[in-house]
Amino acid sequence: MKKFTTIYTSVFALLMIVSTNMQAQKYSSLDKSPLDIASYPNDYKDANKQLKVIYSRPQLKERSLSKLAPNGKVWRTGANEAAELVLYSDFNLGETSVKAGTYSLFTIPGEKEWTIILSSDLNVWGSYYYNEANDVARLTVPVMSDKESIEAFSIAMEKGENGVDMYLAWDTLRVKVPFTK
Repeated sequence: MKKFTTIYTSVFALLMIVSTNMQAQKYSSLDKSPLDIASYPNDYKDANKQLKVIYSRPQLKERSLSKLAPNGKVWRTGANEAAELVLYSDFNLGETSVKAGTYSLFTIPGEKEWTIILSSDLNVWGSYYYNEANDVARLTVPVMSDKESIEAFSIAMEKGENGVDMYLAWDTLRVKVPFTK
């Protein structure tokens, strides 16, 4: 009987320790700039992705776009960590051939054009540690505008003329980034 009581007490103590540890976990609240993924093709049934971007979606919240993504300064292309671009096959960004792989996506906003930058640096918080020496490709693209204002920074993709077109949109600003074969 004494052996049974000892085993019972030990099991009970172990359960109490485990349940106390499980209740002690802290979970973060929802992020103010939620993480999102844009891909091409964007049909989840199609496993043959060509391109994917993982990014956080900051919101205007009555702030100006120029304050959140200042002209002439390197921007992380979203919020939190720099956006991460995955190429599942080789593409060209402008005249530069880019091998399949994972890159950080930075941009330099401008009034009439944006510079798109693919960097070999990965897991970079913001653009604070951006290093131009690690650029893999750069392309300058024109800025377009739309009547519709988009509150949360957004990226979308569609079939392009000879590859995939990635669209960046925020407020009334639109930027088209062609990835070609």
